[in-house]
Amino acid sequence: MKVSFEGIGESVVTFYNNKALNASAGIPVKMSGNGEVCACADGDRFFGVSLACDSDFAAVQTSGYIKLGYTGAAPSVGFAKLAADGAGGVKSSGTGGEFLVVDIDTVNKTIGFML
Repeated sequence: MKVSFEGIGESVVTFYNNKALNASAGIPVKMSGNGEVCACADGDRFFGVSLACDSDFAAVQTSGYIKLGYTGAAPSVGFAKLAADGAGGVKSSGTGGEFLVVDIDTVNKTIGFML
């Protein structure tokens, strides 16, 4: 039997996409205005991950399981503070948001966690 976390509690919300710091698919995002998101810079606290984007709108996963690349030291499974790494992934950060990390692949440098 295989364990899967995909689809559990998943929620996707459509936001406006910031014109200057536009989000692209597969990266952590933060709020940048009323109903608007933008790409995160290194160290930014994020609330979701963009799944699909165009120049006007961004579909953002705001809850559920997500898998992203990580930089720096691998966080531990369990609750960990994560922030955006500015390159489309995440990193451990004492000032980041707290997320439940459920799996880590240190070979491919990916982390699976619940938003």
